[in-house]
Amino acid sequence: MFSVLRSTRKVLQGLVLSAVALAVAACDPMATGGGPLVNTSKPIPVALLVPSGSGNSGDEILAQSLENAARLAMADLDGVTIDLRVYPTAGSPQTAAERATQAINEGARIILGPVYAEATNAAGTAAANRGVNVLSFSNNQAIAGGNVFVLGPTFQNTANRMVSFASATGKSNIVIVHSRDDAGEQGRSAIQNAIAANGATLSGTVGYAPSQQDVVASISTIRSTIQQSGANAVFLTSPTSTALPLLTQLMPEAGIDPLQTQYIGLTRWDIPAQTLSLPGVQGGWFAVPDPAASAGFSARYQAAYGQAPHPIGGLAFDGIAAIGALVSQGSADALTTQSLTQAAGFRGASGIFRLMPNGTNERGLAIATITANQVQIISPAPQFFGAAGF
Repeated sequence: MFSVLRSTRKVLQGLVLSAVALAVAACDPMATGGGPLVNTSKPIPVALLVPSGSGNSGDEILAQSLENAARLAMADLDGVTIDLRVYPTAGSPQTAAERATQAINEGARIILGPVYAEATNAAGTAAANRGVNVLSFSNNQAIAGGNVFVLGPTFQNTANRMVSFASATGKSNIVIVHSRDDAGEQGRSAIQNAIAANGATLSGTVGYAPSQQDVVASISTIRSTIQQSGANAVFLTSPTSTALPLLTQLMPEAGIDPLQTQYIGLTRWDIPAQTLSLPGVQGGWFAVPDPAASAGFSARYQAAYGQAPHPIGGLAFDGIAAIGALVSQGSADALTTQSLTQAAGFRGASGIFRLMPNGTNERGLAIATITANQVQIISPAPQFFGAAGF
């Protein structure tokens, strides 16, 4: 099966933000998890499951942003009409399953959402019984597979991009430093997988309990592991909200010179902006979504709705972009698993992305560093799959 990306007509200051279309080959819609047939000459019923109704103000804000972003993407579609139907789940697994069933009974051919992992599991099970695919806004790889795809950015995607870049620049002997909690362990596994896949060397692994005392105590072990192994890179799983500021302060003080041993992050080091002024993060590497695409989407959203989108609001834009790109080809099997997972991918709110057969996703990421308290891009985000880092 061959697929190609093509730009749509809608642009903002020369930046293409809408979905790219792919050539869709025929596939068997009756295959397990295949998905239903669609009539592309009529509006396509799409269910959007959002977390409103939970009583949590944050869920209400997120729900509205997801709906707004979906409608923004709908305005870009060329020759495709989406019949978007919004269903509140209250963030509840039981309600999510009920709403998924209701949506399918009312004609939905694909489901966007929910947000939370347990709710996605419940909705996915209900939809699987009816042969309908689910594009969740979760980033939890554990729930992906079968008829469930996660649109959220994953540790594995980031780890693959970072290790590939590090190996290409001679920083291939890597020590992993991670917290001993669910996120840290998942991050460690993702980095280990990326090291194996990219021909790099795992020079050691250092874990610490998620407490300040244990972070401080881990520094000597990190130093000795790097020195004894000859590692030239240290990959940190912790975000800026937990141990990262302390680690990047103490490691240079302990003699782990960032000019000799490259500091690499699994999470974004530019959020919040105050992190940029920390001495320890200067020169570190981390991944960011395509800056031009992200800025363009944010500008459009701000112009349309008078406020910035929620940090994950753009995932709903991505879902509609993918659906529209596939349906625009006029094939009845546009929303089957085989079509959704074509290798060429789509273009969304933060650049290119594609859905993988295992239910995860791959996104085109840029590599950034911090110099003089400013973010600088040192490896641009690819514009097509098959470019650098893929």
